[in-house]
Amino acid sequence: MIDHVSLSVSDFKRSRAFYDAALAPLGVAVRMEVGAEETDSGVAFAGYGRDRPVLWVAEGPQPTGHVHLALTASTRAEVDAFYEAAIAAGARDNGPPGVRPYYHPNYYGAFVIDPDGVNLEAVCHAPA
Repeated sequence: MIDHVSLSVSDFKRSRAFYDAALAPLGVAVRMEVGAEETDSGVAFAGYGRDRPVLWVAEGPQPTGHVHLALTASTRAEVDAFYEAAIAAGARDNGPPGVRPYYHPNYYGAFVIDPDGVNLEAVCHAPA
């Protein structure tokens, strides 16, 4: 249903480094970059995805209110690796990897808070 999502970040360079590290265990990397000189707004964008850009990051005003973004992991090991990479890249813990049976019996997720306060999750729905 959703084609892509954009996040506004307060420090583009810092967020690029964070998302590069945190998303790598999920097989997600920058698939497209748009330089500031190429946009009408004069703001650079980085598009992350597996095959095509789905998550766009651009410098701008910090989001207000609660933002939660859940990313699909293929395996529970990917969830674990995402969590470890995100914490090592400067995220704050918001729920370590584990089964969340109140969602469904195979819901295995991990939650971190990114440098701008976004609740970022990796989740695997496959059985152990």
